[in-house]
Amino acid sequence: MHRKGVAMHTITLSPRFSETDALGHINNTVVPVWFEEARTPIFRCFVPSLDHREWNLILAGFKIDYLLPTYYGQDVVITTGVNQIGNSSLKIWHQASQGDKVVARAEVAMVHYDYGEEKPVRIPDEIRQALSPLRGDRPWD
Repeated sequence: MHRKGVAMHTITLSPRFSETDALGHINNTVVPVWFEEARTPIFRCFVPSLDHREWNLILAGFKIDYLLPTYYGQDVVITTGVNQIGNSSLKIWHQASQGDKVVARAEVAMVHYDYGEEKPVRIPDEIRQALSPLRGDRPWD
Protein backbone atom coordinates (compact mmCIF):
# COMPACT_ATOMS: atom_id res chain seq x y z
CA MET A 1 0.00 0.00 0.00
CA HIS A 2 1.36 3.41 -0.97
CA ARG A 3 1.14 6.16 1.60
CA LYS A 4 1.43 9.61 0.05
CA GLY A 5 3.91 11.99 1.67
CA VAL A 6 4.89 9.67 4.52
CA ALA A 7 8.60 9.22 5.28
CA MET A 8 9.18 5.48 5.05
CA HIS A 9 12.65 5.54 6.65
CA THR A 10 14.55 8.45 8.14
CA ILE A 11 18.15 8.88 9.24
CA THR A 12 19.97 11.96 10.50
CA LEU A 13 23.59 12.55 9.50
CA SER A 14 26.04 15.18 10.71
CA PRO A 15 28.18 16.43 7.82
CA ARG A 16 31.91 16.18 8.47
CA PHE A 17 34.32 19.03 7.84
CA SER A 18 36.22 16.79 5.41
CA GLU A 19 33.09 16.60 3.22
CA THR A 20 33.19 20.31 2.39
CA ASP A 21 34.51 21.75 -0.86
CA ALA A 22 36.50 24.92 -1.54
CA LEU A 23 33.31 27.00 -1.37
CA GLY A 24 32.35 25.71 2.09
CA HIS A 25 29.47 23.58 0.80
CA ILE A 26 29.17 19.82 1.14
CA ASN A 27 30.81 18.37 -1.96
CA ASN A 28 28.32 17.00 -4.49
CA THR A 29 30.04 13.60 -4.45
CA VAL A 30 29.09 13.12 -0.78
CA VAL A 31 25.30 13.19 -1.09
CA PRO A 32 25.08 9.95 -3.15
CA VAL A 33 27.15 8.23 -0.43
CA TRP A 34 24.68 9.49 2.20
CA PHE A 35 21.81 8.15 0.08
CA GLU A 36 23.54 4.78 -0.16
CA GLU A 37 23.80 4.67 3.64
CA ALA A 38 20.07 5.45 3.84
CA ARG A 39 19.36 2.36 1.69
CA THR A 40 20.72 0.01 4.39
CA PRO A 41 17.21 -1.10 5.55
CA ILE A 42 16.42 -1.99 1.93
CA PHE A 43 19.70 -3.87 1.59
CA ARG A 44 18.83 -5.82 4.78
CA CYS A 45 15.57 -7.01 3.19
CA PHE A 46 17.66 -8.75 0.52
CA VAL A 47 20.76 -9.67 2.55
CA PRO A 48 19.92 -9.52 6.30
CA SER A 49 23.57 -10.04 7.30
CA LEU A 50 24.83 -7.44 4.80
CA ASP A 51 27.53 -9.99 3.97
CA HIS A 52 29.08 -8.91 0.66
CA ARG A 53 29.62 -12.58 -0.29
CA GLU A 54 25.83 -13.03 -0.37
CA TRP A 55 25.10 -9.74 -2.19
CA ASN A 56 22.32 -10.00 -4.75
CA LEU A 57 21.63 -6.41 -5.81
CA ILE A 58 23.04 -4.17 -8.51
CA LEU A 59 22.60 -0.47 -8.98
CA ALA A 60 20.96 -0.03 -12.37
CA GLY A 61 20.28 3.70 -12.37
CA PHE A 62 20.75 6.80 -10.25
CA LYS A 63 19.38 10.30 -10.82
CA ILE A 64 20.05 13.09 -8.35
CA ASP A 65 18.80 16.66 -8.22
CA TYR A 66 20.79 19.14 -6.15
CA LEU A 67 18.29 21.80 -5.16
CA LEU A 68 20.23 23.93 -2.66
CA PRO A 69 23.73 23.95 -1.14
CA THR A 70 24.27 21.75 1.91
CA TYR A 71 26.50 23.05 4.71
CA TYR A 72 28.83 21.77 7.39
CA GLY A 73 27.67 22.23 10.98
CA GLN A 74 23.97 21.45 10.43
CA ASP A 75 22.44 17.97 10.52
CA VAL A 76 20.91 16.52 7.37
CA VAL A 77 17.78 14.36 7.48
CA ILE A 78 17.49 11.73 4.76
CA THR A 79 14.10 10.18 4.06
CA THR A 80 13.88 7.08 1.90
CA GLY A 81 11.13 4.96 0.44
CA VAL A 82 10.38 2.30 -2.14
CA ASN A 83 7.80 3.53 -4.60
CA GLN A 84 7.76 0.67 -7.09
CA ILE A 85 8.55 -3.04 -7.05
CA GLY A 86 8.68 -4.84 -10.37
CA ASN A 87 9.46 -8.45 -11.22
CA SER A 88 13.21 -8.20 -10.57
CA SER A 89 13.72 -4.49 -9.90
CA LEU A 90 12.68 -1.79 -7.51
CA LYS A 91 12.64 1.99 -7.55
CA ILE A 92 13.79 3.88 -4.48
CA TRP A 93 13.54 7.57 -3.68
CA HIS A 94 15.61 9.70 -1.32
CA GLN A 95 15.15 13.23 -0.06
CA ALA A 96 17.75 15.21 1.94
CA SER A 97 16.70 18.15 4.09
CA GLN A 98 18.75 20.59 6.11
CA GLY A 99 16.78 22.75 8.47
CA ASP A 100 13.41 23.25 6.84
CA LYS A 101 14.73 23.11 3.26
CA VAL A 102 14.96 20.20 0.85
CA VAL A 103 18.53 20.27 -0.48
CA ALA A 104 18.64 17.17 -2.70
CA ARG A 105 16.53 14.30 -3.93
CA ALA A 106 17.24 11.18 -5.92
CA GLU A 107 15.67 8.26 -7.71
CA VAL A 108 17.47 4.93 -7.70
CA ALA A 109 16.78 1.74 -9.65
CA MET A 110 18.12 -1.51 -8.22
CA VAL A 111 17.93 -5.02 -9.65
CA HIS A 112 17.80 -8.33 -7.77
CA TYR A 113 20.65 -10.13 -9.45
CA ASP A 114 22.19 -13.60 -9.62
CA TYR A 115 25.92 -12.99 -10.02
CA GLY A 116 26.62 -16.67 -10.78
CA GLU A 117 24.13 -16.72 -13.67
CA GLU A 118 24.81 -13.05 -14.54
CA LYS A 119 21.14 -12.23 -14.90
CA PRO A 120 18.26 -10.53 -13.04
CA VAL A 121 16.03 -12.77 -10.93
CA ARG A 122 12.53 -12.37 -9.55
CA ILE A 123 12.24 -10.69 -6.17
CA PRO A 124 10.85 -13.41 -3.86
CA ASP A 125 7.55 -12.87 -2.04
CA GLU A 126 9.23 -12.86 1.38
CA ILE A 127 11.47 -9.95 0.30
CA ARG A 128 8.47 -8.10 -1.13
CA GLN A 129 6.80 -8.57 2.26
CA ALA A 130 9.90 -7.30 4.09
CA LEU A 131 9.94 -4.21 1.85
CA SER A 132 6.30 -3.42 2.67
CA PRO A 133 7.01 -1.01 5.60
CA LEU A 134 9.33 0.97 3.32
CA ARG A 135 6.71 1.50 0.59
CA GLY A 136 5.58 5.03 -0.14
CA ASP A 137 5.27 7.61 -2.87
CA ARG A 138 7.92 10.25 -3.46
CA PRO A 139 7.09 13.37 -1.44
CA TRP A 140 7.66 15.66 -4.42
CA ASP A 141 4.93 14.07 -6.57
